[in-house]
Amino acid sequence: MIEVEGLIKRYGKRTALDGVDLSAKPGEVLAVLGPNGAGKTSLVEILEGYRPRDGGRVRVLGTDPARPTRAWRGRIGVLPQTTSVDPQLTVGEAVGLFSRLYRDPWPTGELLDRLRLADAVDRRAGVLSGGRQRRLDLALALAGRPEVLFLDEPTTGFDPEARRDTWNVVRDVAAGGCTVLLTTHYLEEAAELADRVVVVVGGRIVADGDPATLGGHLDAETTIRYRRPDGAPAVIRTRAPSAALLAVLREGEELGELSVTRPTLEDAYLSLVGSRHAA
Repeated sequence: MIEVEGLIKRYGKRTALDGVDLSAKPGEVLAVLGPNGAGKTSLVEILEGYRPRDGGRVRVLGTDPARPTRAWRGRIGVLPQTTSVDPQLTVGEAVGLFSRLYRDPWPTGELLDRLRLADAVDRRAGVLSGGRQRRLDLALALAGRPEVLFLDEPTTGFDPEARRDTWNVVRDVAAGGCTVLLTTHYLEEAAELADRVVVVVGGRIVADGDPATLGGHLDAETTIRYRRPDGAPAVIRTRAPSAALLAVLREGEELGELSVTRPTLEDAYLSLVGSRHAA
């Protein structure tokens, strides 16, 4: 599990993280969204134990990442944004070597089958396509059966089929009790995978909620469409859809072909990021 209270990170005079509070429980998939420079990378690197913080309390699996132990590192999995695999190693060698670092590793053959890399077991990492290199990176992150898994842009370079295969793997891992923290620029990915989404802008969390309903918590408009008795179309855009519908009904208006479109996660995200940048 992950617990963050009042996290602060500064780079000189610039504050990258300004009092961030965050939590994720076992089996939960948490997506962290935000524009470039929002503080996402700093947040994740602090949680992984790769970057010091300037204030606040952080615990991952009950341990302060600023004081990591070898045993603690064996309980987390990290998928970085860029590959770090020796290009001269074969896929099988890379996963086999990495698995030896753990007490109870995922069997290499089973892991490669699950990530559709079994046919590449004897191929060198350096000749893999971008999508397959990414799958190899994910295999290394999963090799130790982690209790907490950090995924930084996990499906970059994937085709749609490979992306959905990876989503299924992440779902299975979370179903087994692993806490997953995901950063992604694919809002569809966050909507499909995450139990919760947090949006980081300017070093602060500006929204935190279920991706299916996050738009309803934000100051984003709902679109109401219907057809009047004379056949003319009508469109209402409002932040209070229930009140708007009630007002129309009170006027005696008939609502033919009624449709109500709530803001999507993408709508909510763009509204949040745009309004914060404008401010």
